[in-house]
Amino acid sequence: MTTSEIKGKSQQLGYLGCGIIPPDALSEYTQQLDERVETFPASRELYEPLYNMINFPETVKSIIVCTTGYNKYKIPGSLKGRIGKLYLFDSRLAYSYEYRAKAEFEEYLKTGGINIVNCRIPARLSAAKAGLGKFGRNNFIFDSRNGSYISIDVWAVDKELDYDAVEENIWLAACSDNCNKCIQACPTKALSGDKSMDRGKCITQLVCYAKNTFTLDENTMPQLGAWLYGCDACQDSCPVNSNKLKESEDFPLLAEFEEYLKPENILTMDEAAYLNIIYPRFWYTGKEGMWVWKCNALRSMINSGDKKYHSLIKKCCEHDDTRIREVAVYGCRKLGI
Repeated sequence: MTTSEIKGKSQQLGYLGCGIIPPDALSEYTQQLDERVETFPASRELYEPLYNMINFPETVKSIIVCTTGYNKYKIPGSLKGRIGKLYLFDSRLAYSYEYRAKAEFEEYLKTGGINIVNCRIPARLSAAKAGLGKFGRNNFIFDSRNGSYISIDVWAVDKELDYDAVEENIWLAACSDNCNKCIQACPTKALSGDKSMDRGKCITQLVCYAKNTFTLDENTMPQLGAWLYGCDACQDSCPVNSNKLKESEDFPLLAEFEEYLKPENILTMDEAAYLNIIYPRFWYTGKEGMWVWKCNALRSMINSGDKKYHSLIKKCCEHDDTRIREVAVYGCRKLGI
């Protein structure tokens, strides 16, 4: 099986780009992590596990990277500004076209005698080094067709293939020194400097992984806005992304989730609904994460200032879960109810 055949198969399956690079093309990843840890020492624990991402087994001979855009999918109205688009259109969901394409591509590699090595790989750096996009100041990968609304699939394989030229200039030229709109748009100031990001302050980290680090930070609560899962503030503010959202197709089954993801319905859902409906679709919060969603829904209601939520917020002041009760009490105090 040749590199040309592999790229042809990826195109046949709908991938927009495919690149192949040697494993050592990613060696600068360690340096990038060192810089993050030095700049944001309070977030060290979040960065340290990532160092393992380029400790490849000796059997890894090539890195294959494929990209596709998710900007074609329609965003349900009530989920705009609440669920990050990358998670709405998650290519890891078994019923998505992208998942089936990935599965078929992997089977194609296996039948051609190429074995996939199970290991973690820095997807964005791989895409940039393979020439499939460039980093913007907000740390997302951009290409000319999709902006930063890109999904990346990456595989480590045991066959040495013909490599693409490794891209050295991986930064987006359009991110000039005169543009810092993504930095200005970041509600928590996780983006605070040129091409850098404090993961510990990122809204996605705060709203999806609270199961590990929950504290009721009354200074941060207002900054989280209405976000329930993920955040698109830096992407949606970027001029390069202007007019990149096409919203021409429906993502499978997404419309059926819209009702369940209304804050008032999250607040009243039971464990069966969480485990059977929410968790299989949005799993970062974990199987025990129903309380995370309820806290996020409460905070979204509080930040909206909408009086229709007042009775629900007050009711949660008597909730059995201390964490949910704390958020509700905070909300009543803030809203004066």
